[in-house]
Amino acid sequence: MSESEPGSVLGEIVEDRLLDGRLRLLQPRKGHRAGSDAILLAAALPDLGQGALLDIGAGVGTIGLAAALLQPGLRVTLLERDPELAALATRNAQLNELAGRVTAVAGDVTARAALLSEMGLASASFDAVAMNPPFYPPGGSRASPVPNRKAAHVAEGALAPWLRTARRLLRAGGYLALIHRVEALPEVLAGLETGFGAVAVRPIHAFADRPAIRIIVTAILNSRKPATLLPAFVINGADGRLTPLSDAVHRGRERLAPDYQ
Repeated sequence: MSESEPGSVLGEIVEDRLLDGRLRLLQPRKGHRAGSDAILLAAALPDLGQGALLDIGAGVGTIGLAAALLQPGLRVTLLERDPELAALATRNAQLNELAGRVTAVAGDVTARAALLSEMGLASASFDAVAMNPPFYPPGGSRASPVPNRKAAHVAEGALAPWLRTARRLLRAGGYLALIHRVEALPEVLAGLETGFGAVAVRPIHAFADRPAIRIIVTAILNSRKPATLLPAFVINGADGRLTPLSDAVHRGRERLAPDYQ
């Protein structure tokens, strides 16, 4: 499937499939495209039952939609500042027959509390928040000329506003899960010092004998439990194929959530 909306900056829209084909995803052919990062983060969420998840900076909705498929009782809100991407996220919810549990909202994560509330994002109303924030500071990398790829990868500010919004919207005892580049770990840990505990860090390696390329960090609002370094997750074996666990996670058959019990 391929289509193009006249006047849209997103360009050609194609349909991809993730989670062993169960997740159908409309997304731009060029620019930022959802993949392993989103699936790994969705797999890192704890079991939330019929709770409420907020996917911040949702793009076309990959993380939240994957989480909704992995957890059939979950209610999901997708927050995306680009109206065109938010509209695609809405279409993706419909495409996957999840419109009854997944809602997309066009809005900025850095908005004030009153504006967020007007968008239906009331303070202390979510059981979990997931985020895949832009990885690079302005000037820290060569920005892509494709608008949606630049917005997804280049941050206009620090991580702090994203974490501040998460603290505001999470219920006491709620979960935060994020994925980031390894170099951002000091910034992530510093940001979690205010309000969060039970911080768990999982290194993600493309290959076992190479340095980690990502970190998945989870935390609990108002917890006093100490931090934990979790076992590394290795995506590929020496033969270049997915490891058995990685294959199972990418197919939606295994999870990566830390044990908070």
